[in-house]
Amino acid sequence: MARLRVDIKWLFAHLLILLTPSVMSDSRVQLSAPGVVTLETLGHTNVTVSSSSPINQTTVLYLNVSFTSETNSSLIITLPVQVLLPAETTSVSFSVRAHDVGQVTTFLLRNNSDLESLPLRIRFLVIHSRVLSIISQVIGWIYFLAWSVSFYPQAWENWRRKSVIGLNFDFLALNITGFVAYSVFNIGLFWVPSIKEEFLSKNPDGINPVSANDVFFSLHAVLLCLIYIGQAAVYERGGQRVSWTALFLLLIGWTFAFISLFLAIARVISWLDYLYYFSYIKLGVTLIKYVPQAYMNYRRQSTEGWSIGNVLLDFTGGVLSILQMILQAYNNDEWKLLFGDPTKFGLGLFSVVFDVLFMTQHYCLYRQTRHYQPVEQCTD
Repeated sequence: MARLRVDIKWLFAHLLILLTPSVMSDSRVQLSAPGVVTLETLGHTNVTVSSSSPINQTTVLYLNVSFTSETNSSLIITLPVQVLLPAETTSVSFSVRAHDVGQVTTFLLRNNSDLESLPLRIRFLVIHSRVLSIISQVIGWIYFLAWSVSFYPQAWENWRRKSVIGLNFDFLALNITGFVAYSVFNIGLFWVPSIKEEFLSKNPDGINPVSANDVFFSLHAVLLCLIYIGQAAVYERGGQRVSWTALFLLLIGWTFAFISLFLAIARVISWLDYLYYFSYIKLGVTLIKYVPQAYMNYRRQSTEGWSIGNVLLDFTGGVLSILQMILQAYNNDEWKLLFGDPTKFGLGLFSVVFDVLFMTQHYCLYRQTRHYQPVEQCTD
């Protein structure tokens, strides 16, 4: 029994020794700072760097500039070269003054081994106007709501008529494919940590283009498209079906997606590239999905069954989306932002073009639905 007690004590002591380094590493002091600091031109602010607990010696924090949109970061912003975090304190602030519109990215380097070694990045954005920035955010929420609500008038129209005659089935098939592809892209960049890290490694000075709104919008769109398909299965449809042309185009798109999947698994392409392929599928679908519906309206000389409420809300969302991109490009002096997100720009531009066509069909060309009446037989 005594020998057993000694062995247990020896084992416990060794386990304690093995666990001690990990505990010490986990107890390192962590630094925190705002990830993005936004200033107006000629404005100034104070930036605070905090530590999770007091440190036992004065620490020098070096602000290392890793990116600047101008040839010299001092043309955009004035930053201190280093900041002192005094011993036994938990925070320090430094002043920043903006000069001209642009972007500067810095990494905080430290000379204290007691601090966590993970890099700490601060991006400084100098813009023309905070008011324009707020207006841009408001516009973003409005077009997000307009695009989200735009799915409901068509579902209501189908339910009210108990019929989907006038709603093109090629449009339905292409639409569900496009939004499934868009959902895969958004979910991957928003929720998958490894892909987010890959994006930041390839774009160390960029911001993840996908937000929670994008994920909600795409998944919500998939749900409403499934409702359309369910309505098409149970309501009167007049012998409509998906055309062979649409099926062929869908086959090409999904074959491309599956081949790309195997290339990603084999590490021929990165998972980030694979996700961007899905965004290109969505953009391609957007280019062609309205064509069958527009042609069907022309062939029938009527827009009956195709909800104009859907078109008006979609038009509103598209115009506001483009307006927001223009405001952001001006406010940041980055006009390449208009084409930096091809999926978003394509969604806005092409939806507006086709919405104008649909409104022309509904309010001008086919304003009155044709009703045919039998001709009464004439008597002499």
